[in-house]
Amino acid sequence: MANTFTEPEPSPLLLLLGEGQDPLSERGVDCPGGLPAPSDPDLVRRARAARDALGDRAFILGHHYQRDEVIEFADVTGDSFKLAQKAAARPDSEFIVFCGVHFMAESADILTNDDQIVVLPDMAAGCSMADMAAADQVADAWRTLEAAGIADVTIPVTYMNSTAAIKAFTGEHGGTICTSSNAEQSLRWAFEQGEKVLFLPDQHLGRNTAVLDLDMDLADCVVFDPHKPGGGLTPQQLADARMILWRGHCSVHGRFTPESVDEVRAKEPGVNVLVHPECQHEVVLKADYVGSTEYIIKTLAAAEPGTSWAIGTELNLVRRLAEQHPDKRIMFLDRTICYCSTMNRIDLPHLVWALESLAEDRIVNQIVVDPDTAHWARVALDRMLALPGVGAVPSD
Repeated sequence: MANTFTEPEPSPLLLLLGEGQDPLSERGVDCPGGLPAPSDPDLVRRARAARDALGDRAFILGHHYQRDEVIEFADVTGDSFKLAQKAAARPDSEFIVFCGVHFMAESADILTNDDQIVVLPDMAAGCSMADMAAADQVADAWRTLEAAGIADVTIPVTYMNSTAAIKAFTGEHGGTICTSSNAEQSLRWAFEQGEKVLFLPDQHLGRNTAVLDLDMDLADCVVFDPHKPGGGLTPQQLADARMILWRGHCSVHGRFTPESVDEVRAKEPGVNVLVHPECQHEVVLKADYVGSTEYIIKTLAAAEPGTSWAIGTELNLVRRLAEQHPDKRIMFLDRTICYCSTMNRIDLPHLVWALESLAEDRIVNQIVVDPDTAHWARVALDRMLALPGVGAVPSD
């Protein structure tokens, strides 16, 4: 079967300019629009030259959502925690160049040794989800739980897609980290330690895991809004809840809607809908398969030739999967183009600048997590790695 990948329709002009919101998607989810034009071929030559000059001194990590021109120079690709672990397994590499976003580079700095230098090619490559849970907001929320008399029976569980400061808060307050593939194990452990869970910062992963994997009711879940007094909840609502979900979401996965699933099924009879658990609960309920990025990749690799798939995750990855599997019909679930704007800040010009600087022994954009934060974040990470079956292959 020839590659029949169809590009999503162009987004409305205001969305392409990053100046609007799609009323059909989750509130607050913007579309950054299309990618810039391909880089000058001279940049490819310069990147290769700098890479060759660095040799084994540098280890380049490429997240699955990176554009192809960056992935081409990655020594290894994967999800955020897998990449941080890969970096930790290369103690002789002087430089860890993380082509991803800020929280991922923080995790690499926490897990690597003190002699290694972690570099993020563009410091503006953040994560909107991670930024939705600031340290002062989480501290205020915990005081709200204390005032409600439930903090001592509440265990924080924090998604990997969070800042080092929030991971450290989690470790210091007896909690653990989770990825999208081991969220069930992490939550089951947490409920063995306490009666309630404060789940940070992605409400959708927390809700989907609680309801679909732990057989809870939606009524067991409440959403804590850090922008409202008391999280917008009464003490009684907090007392009755089992899952206290932080009001955060992924700006890409939050765009997929139940209508998107209905539309693709109408256009493509027999299509398999495969989505990430960061999607809204209503989307997950309509999907055929739900799982982490690694799960999506493995599912498509094992799929029968000739089958058709609509994928609800970042467009760079979906397009790459379509190119890798020309024997299957693979399409993007969303109705319009929408890349992860922060992930795509790592482009070839930034990567070339970082590599050339390192080759000249000039350290740029180093990511450093302070020792106290790193200690408590590592405590939370180690609790996750100690869970049965988790330490070997966690993924986001």
